[in-house]
Amino acid sequence: MTEEKTKLVETEKKKTGAKEYSLFAQIFASVWIIVLTLCKGFGIVSLETNDIIYSGIAIAGIFMPVYFSIWLEKIRDIKLG
Repeated sequence: MTEEKTKLVETEKKKTGAKEYSLFAQIFASVWIIVLTLCKGFGIVSLETNDIIYSGIAIAGIFMPVYFSIWLEKIRDIKLG
């Protein structure tokens, strides 16, 4: 019974990691591009399509090192394992 409570407390104390932030950034960048493209289609925003796409790529690109480090860890595990 005590072990179960300890595990529950440990999972509650666990903070959001880099993977979760990176996933949020990817989703946010996708929504960013979709919403701005729709606004451009309706004439609300006067941005160029390239600017919209490049800004979304920049938002997602900020978190690229997180994915790159995950890939490197997987490659390392394959070579060693």
